[in-house]
Amino acid sequence: MKILFVCTGNTCRSPMAEVILKHKQVDNVEVRSAGIYAMPNAHMSAHAQQVLNEAQMSHQHLATQLSFAEIEWADLILTMTSAHKDTVISNYPGSEYKVYTLKEYTNEGSLENVVDPYGGNKAIYEATFAELKELIDQLIKKLEKN
Repeated sequence: MKILFVCTGNTCRSPMAEVILKHKQVDNVEVRSAGIYAMPNAHMSAHAQQVLNEAQMSHQHLATQLSFAEIEWADLILTMTSAHKDTVISNYPGSEYKVYTLKEYTNEGSLENVVDPYGGNKAIYEATFAELKELIDQLIKKLEKN
């Protein structure tokens, strides 16, 4: 199973989700992340790096621009918001069968978004990290059932 997390700039939410899932070391799961409007090779935001370091989750990350190559690589594309999902589906025809928001996929159709911590203080990043950790635990349970 190849999972691609998608957010806006690939510097906060999607790389945190990628690192959390990689850290879980789930058998037969590969994971990447990308941003719809990413600046290629941008570094992860400082607060995101700090929160991951404090959780003792090592990471190497440079932002990746979403592309047809990433879309084709993925078996499952999990976006942080419904706007991201809509953008992926409209820009990459034929991908709609494998694109879900993270909350929709893990919470049986939830329409809620993962809060964007970009530009916020460290506490907002910590809250987003905690939310992503919980969602990824739910994701792993769902993957193990299938």
